[in-house]
Amino acid sequence: MALLTTNDLGHAFGADDLFSDVNVLVNDKDRIGLVGPNGVGKTTLLLILAGMLESTTGTVTRGRDMTLGYLRQEAVLTFSGREHTMFQEMLTVFANLRQMESDLRKLEAVMEAGDAGEDVLAEYGRIQEQYEHGGGYDYQVDIKRVLQGLGFTQNEWDTPLPHLSGGQKTRVLLGRLLLEKPDLLILDEPTNHLDMDAVEWLERTLRTWPGALLIVSHDRYFLDRVVDQVWEMRQTGVDAYRGNYTIYLQQRQERWEREQAVFLAEKERLEEELDWVRRHIAGGKTDIAKGKLKRLTRDIVLIEQVGVLGKENKSWLEIGGRVRTLTVNEAEQRLRLLKPPDDRPPRLNMKLHSEERSGRTVLRCKKLHVGYPNRALFTTDKIKLDREDCAALIGPNGSGKTTFLRTLLGELPTLRGDLFWGENVQIGYFAQGHEQLDPSRRLLDELRAHVEMEVAEARHYLAQYLFRGNDVFKLVSELSGGERGRLALAILARTGANVLLLDEPTNHLDIPSQEVVQQVLEQFDGTILLVSHDRYLVNRLATQIWELRDDHLHIFPGTYAQFLAARGGEDVTETAVAAEAKIILPQSSPDAPSPAPDISWVEELVTPPVAEKPKKRKKKSHQSWEERLGELDAELAEAESWLGELALQMEMAQAAADTAWLEQLQADHEATQTRIAALTAEWDEWMAM
Repeated sequence: MALLTTNDLGHAFGADDLFSDVNVLVNDKDRIGLVGPNGVGKTTLLLILAGMLESTTGTVTRGRDMTLGYLRQEAVLTFSGREHTMFQEMLTVFANLRQMESDLRKLEAVMEAGDAGEDVLAEYGRIQEQYEHGGGYDYQVDIKRVLQGLGFTQNEWDTPLPHLSGGQKTRVLLGRLLLEKPDLLILDEPTNHLDMDAVEWLERTLRTWPGALLIVSHDRYFLDRVVDQVWEMRQTGVDAYRGNYTIYLQQRQERWEREQAVFLAEKERLEEELDWVRRHIAGGKTDIAKGKLKRLTRDIVLIEQVGVLGKENKSWLEIGGRVRTLTVNEAEQRLRLLKPPDDRPPRLNMKLHSEERSGRTVLRCKKLHVGYPNRALFTTDKIKLDREDCAALIGPNGSGKTTFLRTLLGELPTLRGDLFWGENVQIGYFAQGHEQLDPSRRLLDELRAHVEMEVAEARHYLAQYLFRGNDVFKLVSELSGGERGRLALAILARTGANVLLLDEPTNHLDIPSQEVVQQVLEQFDGTILLVSHDRYLVNRLATQIWELRDDHLHIFPGTYAQFLAARGGEDVTETAVAAEAKIILPQSSPDAPSPAPDISWVEELVTPPVAEKPKKRKKKSHQSWEERLGELDAELAEAESWLGELALQMEMAQAAADTAWLEQLQADHEATQTRIAALTAEWDEWMAM
């Protein structure tokens, strides 16, 4: 059932369009992640969909009697004028149940007085049934569960709302929305004020959410765990992809590659036609050549106006009109100037290279005591970090992660224990608060203070980090958090360091910039010690996990996925989540161009597995271990290849308006995603042996 639809939605500020031509559909139980570069208008779109802002153009249609909840990024003004406590605010969600409680108490008093007739007993029974059906015996437990899940201790529940910080108020609003359970829940950066435990709790809660979700988040790991669709927002509309964030990345790359291939093929065709025209004019067959040149002119103009893909869906009469036929030389020049389609947002052009190779052992520590003279924070296990390792340092806020980095840098002394850096170690440091930047300097001057560059070279270099034009003359104090982060990365990239200490390097960066930082760090030929709440980044990079817990640094020699499995932190596996979706395969469409491969494995996932504590598995022989990994690699390659084929066929089905075929393909697509998740989980399990 459709909860919300838009038709050619657009919004402008004055004469400048923020976005246009947004056509989207939200069905019940959809779980949608909305992504796009900063400034494209994601929050504005959410406000319009929530009915809190009027669009400049287009319409929004909401389902009759649909309930909608909206979480702003900051909820500072949400509770203006309310003096009651956090717990009392949660109770307002259940006002009807509390009224029933009052009515039941009154009727009980009448019955105790001996004045109860049949009508009183009947009324009592009716209200009691409604009370029980509405969750009257559970709602206070639900409130406590939500507040604890969002990181509030019981001592905080009686705090008056005016005494809460902005972040706490945002969490309270999120808790209230979760208790209200609207048909459509819209969340704008819901993880901003949550620690890792609270984020993981929220993931588990939303994965079993009964209604529809629309989420804007820079937390890619969170999107991977929660959503099954991704909307990519651009200035000229929204493209919808089926699957979680990782699957979206694969599909987006495939789409870009297809668009490039279509453009190159079309350009080659036009060049061949132009060559044909030139040869026939030279041979005196001018009448035939002129007709061909006229059609060639129209094709070139169409591509210039709407692109190669737009040309396929538009007729000349729709957008063309009369146009002067180009000469052969003009057509050749215009063809040469045609650019391949690229609607990707501007991206960082970042590179990291170490100037000198470090020794094999980069860092050794033995029984360190870390902290301050009047306050020890934690002790450590024996630490050994080798060249090209990446250690991810994780733990709650305030546990001492930044203090540890400063200790490694020599800014703070160790309280006890030994710390040794290896040979030829050159350290580059990215500070979370960007303390190394001088707020009184202009951006251009700050770069040149750290790196010797002429002005022209510095401006060209800063353009690679998206600082263009007069941006380079801004004061550092005027930069946003994301801009300061990009400047700090630009400086870091020129240090030539072979060991990087990174304290929250993706904070405040939009998703496209996070992707670039991730790719650059994956290709870095040195050693990394990473402090980050970006679990997607940690999952992709880390070869060791250093966890601060109970005033001690615990060393786990493995990836983040292996760490989670060993910790038992995943109470629902990806396979179980897919199984709970109860995948149903429709009958084959007679118009489908090619049969789907055997996917009988889906039946194995229909019944959710019984949750139990994982048991240690016996290690297989080396031969069977290698054989099974080889089989899993082959099965994953086949499933991923089929996923790409399904994406292509879905586009064909949409173009043909074949609903039955499209529904079958969508079901096959979801089933294949489930298969990939199950294979990946098994692959990780075998690798951990």
